[in-house]
Amino acid sequence: MTTPITTLTGQHSGFEWINLFDPDQLDPRAARLTQWSREYLTQPHEELGRPGAVCPFISQAITKCLLWATFIDGDIGTSILDTVVDDMYDQFVHLTTISDWKRPHALITVLGELSDHTVIDEVHAARKTQFVEQGFMLGQFYPGCAQPGLWNHDFHPLDTPWPMVVARNMMTTDLPFLIARPDWLRAYFKTFAPALPTALRRRLADDLCDHGDAVADITANHALVGSEYAH
Repeated sequence: MTTPITTLTGQHSGFEWINLFDPDQLDPRAARLTQWSREYLTQPHEELGRPGAVCPFISQAITKCLLWATFIDGDIGTSILDTVVDDMYDQFVHLTTISDWKRPHALITVLGELSDHTVIDEVHAARKTQFVEQGFMLGQFYPGCAQPGLWNHDFHPLDTPWPMVVARNMMTTDLPFLIARPDWLRAYFKTFAPALPTALRRRLADDLCDHGDAVADITANHALVGSEYAH
């Protein structure tokens, strides 16, 4: 299997995202992340509330070898993470201009020594819309994250072994996570129904926007859940 671009370097932070399937990379943290992804994310789970893998997106990305990760040491704050997210955005735009954007690309930033997980929540909430507007998703994950799953609110799909921020392609199945705001819905329609007139996309977004209790349960305390795990 041919491995795509092996390394992506952020111009702002200087961090490097390595392709998890590059045979020359020897970081044991990458091996653990890949193993966990294969053994957990690509498998069904009895508490998920639906059939299939915990994360269908990651299953596809693994098959295509389109996962990159960086591992940041130290207990960083919002300013540094915001700069890292700048690089994630730039690199994701770059990836989707040199490859078919419909292919399942993902950039993973692992913050293994982060003690204050609200840093992730704050940056995620501030930057999510920027990604959504371009047809991307930005997800926040960390140990103990209490955000509920879509199909079973007692299942917590964002509760992961390591604190992480993940950028990926938007998928058609992301609609339930975008109905809380008209601008997110407009971005969804722009991505998947570009032939629709702009005025019609706006009208559809306004009509479909849902501020009900079910949406509040999923998006509570966050600008957008954006979870590939919770499909």
